[in-house]
Amino acid sequence: MNVTFVEFGKPQTGTLVLGAFDGAALTPAAKAADKATKGLLKKAIEANGRFTGASGQSLMLLAPAGLTAQRLLLVGLGKPAEFSAAKAEAIGGSVISQLLTSGEKQVLFAIDGLPEETLPAGELEARIALGARLRAYRFDQYRTKLKKEERPSLQKVMVASSDIAVARKAWRPLDDLADAVSFTRDLVSEPANVLYPEEFARRAKALEKLGVEVEILGEKEMQKLGMGALLGVGQGSARESQLVVMRWNGASDKEAQPIAFVGKGVCFDTGGISLKPGDGMWDMKWDMAGAGAVTGAMHVLAARKARCNVVGVLGLVENMPDGKAQRPGDIVTSMSGQTIEVWNTDAEGRLVLADAVYYTADRFKPKFIVDLATLTGAIMIALGGEYAGLFADNEDLASNLLVAAKAEGEELWRMPLNDNYNKLIDSSAADMKNITGGREAGSAVGAHFIGRFTKGVPWAHLDIAGMAWSKKAKATVPEGATGYGVRILNRLVSDFYEA
Repeated sequence: MNVTFVEFGKPQTGTLVLGAFDGAALTPAAKAADKATKGLLKKAIEANGRFTGASGQSLMLLAPAGLTAQRLLLVGLGKPAEFSAAKAEAIGGSVISQLLTSGEKQVLFAIDGLPEETLPAGELEARIALGARLRAYRFDQYRTKLKKEERPSLQKVMVASSDIAVARKAWRPLDDLADAVSFTRDLVSEPANVLYPEEFARRAKALEKLGVEVEILGEKEMQKLGMGALLGVGQGSARESQLVVMRWNGASDKEAQPIAFVGKGVCFDTGGISLKPGDGMWDMKWDMAGAGAVTGAMHVLAARKARCNVVGVLGLVENMPDGKAQRPGDIVTSMSGQTIEVWNTDAEGRLVLADAVYYTADRFKPKFIVDLATLTGAIMIALGGEYAGLFADNEDLASNLLVAAKAEGEELWRMPLNDNYNKLIDSSAADMKNITGGREAGSAVGAHFIGRFTKGVPWAHLDIAGMAWSKKAKATVPEGATGYGVRILNRLVSDFYEA
C-alpha cells in the first residue's frame, strides 16, 4: 500500500476523511467541507442523531455535492486534550478496515485542529499512516479462490499535512516499523509445512541485506556446545533444529556491551509424547511467535539504523511424537551443565529457552536479556488476550518494559517471581524438573525455570501466549497473527538504550 503526504486542500477523487471533536465540533478542514457542501455535514450529523464526535465513531456520506470526493467519512476525535498517538493510529486503522475491500482505490485523511502540544509536529500524520498500514495487512498467499469483491481494492493512502517534510521525517521510522511487524506476522502466519526450523533460519538470514550479521548453528554445532535441553525437544522431528544468532552493531563503539533478545521458536508443537488434544492443535503453528517477534525487532532496528548493539537469538525446533522422541521421565543435560528431568514433553518451550538464554548470557555477556515466548496456557487464563505476562528480576528493566509497552499499546502486566514458586521445580532425580506436576502458578513456574539459566545477567521474560494471535480484529490488528512484541522491543531500545 502506497502512503504519501500532501497539502491540505488537495482535490480528492476517492474518500475524504475529516474529523469532529466531542460535541460534534467540526475541525477547520471539516468546516471548509461543510461550507463547500452547503451545510451537508451538519445536516448529516443532525439526521444521524447519534454521532457526537466521540472517539471511535464514524459517519459516512456518499457522493457529497460540492466536493470532488466520491465519499466523505467523518470520524470522531474525542476531546482534543485526550487525543494521543494511539488514537491517531486507531483512526487510520478503523478507516482502512471500512475501505480496504469496499471497491475504493484511494483515501485522503485531512485531520487538523488539534492543539500543538497534543502530538509533536508530523506525529499525527505519521501515526495515522502507521495505523492504516498495520490494519491493511493480509495473509492471502494460499487463498486461490477469492472473489473480486473479497480482494483489497485500496491502493493509495494520502495524509494531509501542514508541513510535508516534517511528516515524512516522522513517518520514516514508523514505515520501517510497519515493515517489521508485517514481516513478523508473515512468519507467524505461515503453516508449519512451509516454515520449519531451517526455513525460519533462512528467512532470518535475509536480514543480512539490512546489515544484520546472521549466524546459524545446526545440530552438530549445538551438540558440541552441550545443548541437550534444546536438542531433546527436536529429536522426534524429521526437521533439524537450529539456533540463529543475529547481531546488529549500531553503536558508535562496535565492541560495546550489547543488549539481548531471545525468542522461543517452536515451529510446530504437537506436545510430543505428552500429546496435545487434537482440537485446536492447528493453532500450534504460531508457537514460534516469540522468535518471530525477536526477528521483527532486529528487522526494524537495522532498517532504522538504531544506535545500539543488539543480539537476537532464536531457538528453532519442532516438537513431534516419534520413536526417537523425548519421553516423560527422561533426564537431559543443558549447556549450563544443569540436569533436567522431563516430566512433560509439552513443557518444551522452557527447555529450548534454557539453552538459548544460557548461550546468550555466556557468549555475549549482555547488559540484560529479554526473552519472548508463547510459554503457557496459564497466562491466557490469568490475563486473556489483553496483556502479556512480564516476569523480571531487575526493577529498572521491568519499569522500562512497562513504559515501552504502554507507549506502543502492547500491554504488559507485571507478574510475581517468588522463591517458593522456584522450589516447586526441584527434582529428586535431577537438578530440576520441567513442570511441578500440578496446575498452580504455571506461568510463574515456567518463568523461574528459564531464570535458572541466565548466569546472573539482568533478565525479563515475556509470556505472550495470549497475544500472538487474535481471533477478533482490532483497530490496527486484523484477525490472525498480531506481530506482538516487535513494537515493545523497538520502543525499549529507542527510548532507553540508544546512544
